[in-house]
Amino acid sequence: MSETLLSSRNLAFELYEVLDAVGLTQRERFAEHNRETFDAALGTARSIAEKFFAPHNRKGDENEPRYEDGQAILIPEVKPAVDAFLEAGFLNAARSFDAGGMQLPTLLSQACFAHFQSANAASTSYPFLTMGAANLIESFGTDEQKQRFLQPMIDGRFFGTMALTEPHAGSSLSDIRTRAEPASDGTYRLKGNKIFISGGDHPLSENIVHMVLAKLPDAPAGVKGISLFIVPKFLVNDDGSLGQRNDVLLAGLFHKMGWRGTTSTALNFGDNGECVGYLVGKPHQGLSYMFQMMNEARIGVGMGAVMLGYAGYLYSLEYARERPQGRVPDSKDPNTAPVAIIQHADVKRMLLTQKAYVEGSFDLGLYAARLFDDTTTLETDAERKQAHELLDLLTPIVKSWPSEFCLKANELAIQILGGHGYTREYPVEQYYRDNRLNPIHEGTHGIQSLDLLGRKLAQNGGAGLKQLIRLIADTGARAQSFESLTALRAPLEKLVAHLQTVTIGLLTDLAQGKVNSSLANSALYLKVFGHTVIGWRWLEQAICAEEGLAKGNAADVSFYKGKLQAARYFLTWEIPACHHELAILEARDDVCLGMQDEWF
Repeated sequence: MSETLLSSRNLAFELYEVLDAVGLTQRERFAEHNRETFDAALGTARSIAEKFFAPHNRKGDENEPRYEDGQAILIPEVKPAVDAFLEAGFLNAARSFDAGGMQLPTLLSQACFAHFQSANAASTSYPFLTMGAANLIESFGTDEQKQRFLQPMIDGRFFGTMALTEPHAGSSLSDIRTRAEPASDGTYRLKGNKIFISGGDHPLSENIVHMVLAKLPDAPAGVKGISLFIVPKFLVNDDGSLGQRNDVLLAGLFHKMGWRGTTSTALNFGDNGECVGYLVGKPHQGLSYMFQMMNEARIGVGMGAVMLGYAGYLYSLEYARERPQGRVPDSKDPNTAPVAIIQHADVKRMLLTQKAYVEGSFDLGLYAARLFDDTTTLETDAERKQAHELLDLLTPIVKSWPSEFCLKANELAIQILGGHGYTREYPVEQYYRDNRLNPIHEGTHGIQSLDLLGRKLAQNGGAGLKQLIRLIADTGARAQSFESLTALRAPLEKLVAHLQTVTIGLLTDLAQGKVNSSLANSALYLKVFGHTVIGWRWLEQAICAEEGLAKGNAADVSFYKGKLQAARYFLTWEIPACHHELAILEARDDVCLGMQDEWF
């Protein structure tokens, strides 16, 4: 049977040839695992995703959640799917054994979760949000808050959300108006409105724990005045039982072009003045806490974009192999049988582009997961800090690059299906609609580009950037062992040198206060930086493919040659084109910055 979620051979290549997942079992935290336990978890994830999540992906798209009597109503298939996910332990896959988890490396838990993201992005979002909210409480909550809210979330009884966006402010969190007034019992009373809250209401759990950003009466202006609060849908009694309904009202549902099976809610807090919230951590430090959940979500959004691109790629690949149409240019005899469209060069181009985008970003997402393991399990503080610096630098790329280029892969999948591609009888149009949300989820490309160029590059003295450049150079040095990779290595090395020159110039301008001109074209910088990172990851894959070919396993020859061809495409077709964007950045081109409102 054709694989529809992701290629199991490619997954094994990533885990065991590129990223050395087995090597993690040498670390104390993962010592009880081995490849067999890893593969068992992956097999269970694939089975549940195929049996419970994939079958209702289309139905969830065609039957959006309904707003009835102040509640969100979902199709009935969602709950058994989510329950199967919980029962198999995937909600706590990375959590410690003593906390009820599998104690898997994040690399493996992310690989398991990828199956669910590919099968049904909408239904998967409910446990995804819960995991982030639970981790936030675990990191910054009090012991009492952990007992009251975290433990039921770990148990799968309570789900979670993040409530940031407000109608008037959008992504500008410094302008939020939700207020929190201290009460005599040590709790707070919140009042405000939040919109686009994914999973803000549903019938899948006993309770929903909202992680809410709000401002105290004495809060300073801007982001330095934001605090974080736990606001449950139902209050929780001291014995753990549910109390009365909190003053959180589902005001309505938004109807999006994609992810239609996920409730997107408008929530009113404190319409009756009785919305109880619990302060997390210190006052006015809420945004710094929330960044933990936001960064987890950004990496998760990036992987979600990868998997939607992956699903579209696999479907269009199978279609191209089975769909006969036309003849190759040098064989126009109408008496000959039509060839499968995969024989046409332009279809090969579109499939190869998808493969390069999808498998390149899949590698990056898993690499980021392994970096997270390094931040918690490497031996020394210095090593863990170094891993954190690199992960922090790469997070805008992990989120944004797949959200842009795996969406382009979905577009190409539609094109390969021709007229069928944009009909609802085939799934590729839904994959595109679902994926179109990811360039906006958890911060737009513009926001990510400002974060990268305006903050991440220079922080800690540029430690993350210097580390990345060293790693790319190391990969290039190892690639020199294979003469066949010279043509692939050279364009990347040329781009890295040019990117370094442009980066130094931009950072110098920023340090001199030339902020607007330096950041005006930051989206171009994000694109080029992302291409550089993906190019590096493809060169790593190419090295592993050459090493695989050298082992002489005949069954894997086609797989490795496909890897090398995709690497060749990306490094010799895509990478050289980046110099155009760098020239615009180098010139501090002001065509966009200088445009005037009235000229439109």
